[in-house]
Amino acid sequence: MSHQFTHVFTAEAAHIDANGHVNNAVWVQWMEELAARHWRRDARDHHRDLYSWVVTRHEIDFRSNVGEGARVTGVTTLRDRPKGARFMRHYRFADEAGRVLVQAQSLWAMIDLGKGKPVRITHEIAAPFLPADLL
Repeated sequence: MSHQFTHVFTAEAAHIDANGHVNNAVWVQWMEELAARHWRRDARDHHRDLYSWVVTRHEIDFRSNVGEGARVTGVTTLRDRPKGARFMRHYRFADEAGRVLVQAQSLWAMIDLGKGKPVRITHEIAAPFLPADLL
């Protein structure tokens, strides 16, 4: 369990746009994949069955790009406690040389699957994802 999750992506032909580099929409897909993998890895089993997540806002800075075959390390972190049903997730994508390609943050809301509505994130749900200094 950790406030941080890392995954390596490889830019495939389907990810490349007319400009010859990873399409902006793919970066958003990779952000969502990082978040989903982090949730599946660290959430308690019973929480995975009760809750889901939706993005309410993305803020993205595209600094550079890569082409087909490039390996990109994506890191997502949670730095703060949730507020009500929402929390901010931060992202950083870097190439194999460590050069930052994309930095972003997304505001996520937790959804109660039974009710289909946002629900407050309790400390028990958030704890596996919080930095040690916020526990």
